[in-house]
Amino acid sequence: MEEGPSPGGGHPPVSGAPSPEPDRDAPALEVSGIFKSFSRRGLSIPVLEQVSLTVKRQEFVSIIGPSGCGKSTLFHIIGGLVKPDAGAVRMNGAPVTGQRGSVSYMPQQPALFPWRSIEDNVILARELKGAARSEAREEARRWLAKAGLGGFEKAYPHMLSGGMQQRAAFLRALLAPQELMLLDEPFSALDALTRSEMQRWLLELWEENRRSVLFITHSIEEALLLSSRIYVFSGRPGTLLHTVEVPFPRPRREEMTEHPEFLRLKRQLSGWMREEQAKGGNPG
Repeated sequence: MEEGPSPGGGHPPVSGAPSPEPDRDAPALEVSGIFKSFSRRGLSIPVLEQVSLTVKRQEFVSIIGPSGCGKSTLFHIIGGLVKPDAGAVRMNGAPVTGQRGSVSYMPQQPALFPWRSIEDNVILARELKGAARSEAREEARRWLAKAGLGGFEKAYPHMLSGGMQQRAAFLRALLAPQELMLLDEPFSALDALTRSEMQRWLLELWEENRRSVLFITHSIEEALLLSSRIYVFSGRPGTLLHTVEVPFPRPRREEMTEHPEFLRLKRQLSGWMREEQAKGGNPG
């Protein structure tokens, strides 16, 4: 029952209502008591049940859980694409339930427009918000250089590798004016080596930028490496089982994965995930 990204654009929550004026004392995101069911053949199938979570400003938070537990549906609720049956979404202290345009979104696939150059793809969110193209292009070129994509500004998506396309898609989300970024398993389609490289790159870029991030991943190691806090979801209907505060200081390095506490937390999270998969028969 999890819904994937819109097939046409890959950046659906950008347009619509303006982002709320920030309350500096409020979290970037508060999700409270979310319930959601979908109908199939006359039956009501619960997908999310009593889900509440928080992302503080400039915080990187991850969600892990079995396949089909409603993680992407939760993203669509936060982004205003789907209305919950009950519960509320607040950003910077303001209610935004059912409103679009309050988040920056990166789906599982890059979803770059094939007819637009890499530079034009990256500035898309700024264009939709009415930013001057010359200023947007200048900023995009600076970030493309930082992302190792200097010289590919005028290239088209089919000319880039999968990892390079993911970098461009991430920059598109990063340069959107919204404070909160939703990253929905952005590295899941990459091979192991490219995924590891992207994790290092994302860590470095996030340390420099410190945007508020809510990140879905199936990789426990990835969640521990990147996050300040991890929410562990149950199988369907998805509900919050555990909250793990990740104790490692920043900036983080890949060597952290060999630390005894990292390995202990990884075993603990793996055990919880195996229990949930065994309960629901989920394949993982």
